[in-house]
Amino acid sequence: MWPGTAVRWRRYAGKWRRAVCAALITGAVVLPLSGAAQPRIPAPPPAEPPAPTAATLAETYAAHRANAAEASRMAADHGDRHRAAADRAMADPSRRLLAFDGRGAGLATEVLGDLAQADRVAVLVPGSDTGLDTYGRFRAAAVALHRQLVAQAPAGTRTAVVAWMGYETPGTISTTVATTGRAERAAPKLRALVADLRRIAGPGTRLTLLCHSYGSVVCARAADGLDVSDMALLGSPGTGADTAAGLRSGARIWAARGDDDWVEHVPHLSTGLFGTTVGFGTDPVSPEFGARVFDAGDGGHSDYFDPGSLSLTNLARIALGETTEVTHD
Repeated sequence: MWPGTAVRWRRYAGKWRRAVCAALITGAVVLPLSGAAQPRIPAPPPAEPPAPTAATLAETYAAHRANAAEASRMAADHGDRHRAAADRAMADPSRRLLAFDGRGAGLATEVLGDLAQADRVAVLVPGSDTGLDTYGRFRAAAVALHRQLVAQAPAGTRTAVVAWMGYETPGTISTTVATTGRAERAAPKLRALVADLRRIAGPGTRLTLLCHSYGSVVCARAADGLDVSDMALLGSPGTGADTAAGLRSGARIWAARGDDDWVEHVPHLSTGLFGTTVGFGTDPVSPEFGARVFDAGDGGHSDYFDPGSLSLTNLARIALGETTEVTHD
């Protein structure tokens, strides 16, 4: 190979990847998916217990479990055994549900640990394609994080994890995944959750948001003035802000991307197209953004909470407030 050919080839390949990704993003917005809409699965309206406090948590959990049990019965009568099983799992007496809605793709907020007594609370905010039918993989991440927090916490430190599937997530291949619409609708709900957690756990509890993929767009939209200590953006396509300071948050802003995460090849652009904004702007792990970039190891887009991973270890350090122990990329 002639000198310089390899360099030119790498540049060409990089431009080609960016062009393809840009075309895919444009296609996701401009070209709606074909096919008939999926039939709605019947479910009862959500339970409406009193606003949760430390004293009423048991009542809140029980009300939402009962609602999940009814949703399971209705899904079974409808002939959807998969959803019936998913709802039935949520109704198990061991589950601690701050919220549940079995309608449509479904919404749920689940607690792992003793929320009322916790000194450190980590909130997981998921990305695309997360609903009751896929909730198991999201919960597995929350369980792994909670176990890591318990293992790493100093003696006497009490921890809890909140798995917040509290918004209608976009599909990975859809007209919504490349725009901020779903995130803008989700942001008030995330702010309401943080207010609930402050009321339950108290003002001295350290709250951390761990925001994966499109969930980082949700966190960015909710960030302004949000009462949390830290916010970590994982595998983020961007936030819609040019810089971390542009989020107008008092929290420390962290960012990480695994070495094998395909998000690396998503073009970090933001442009108006057909009456909407496509893309999310500056890469959160770039120096221009100004986040605290930490080491997520060599994992892919779905590997940030893998047990034993460097990413999970660093996320637990951030949630525990052991920020000087976080390893940097």
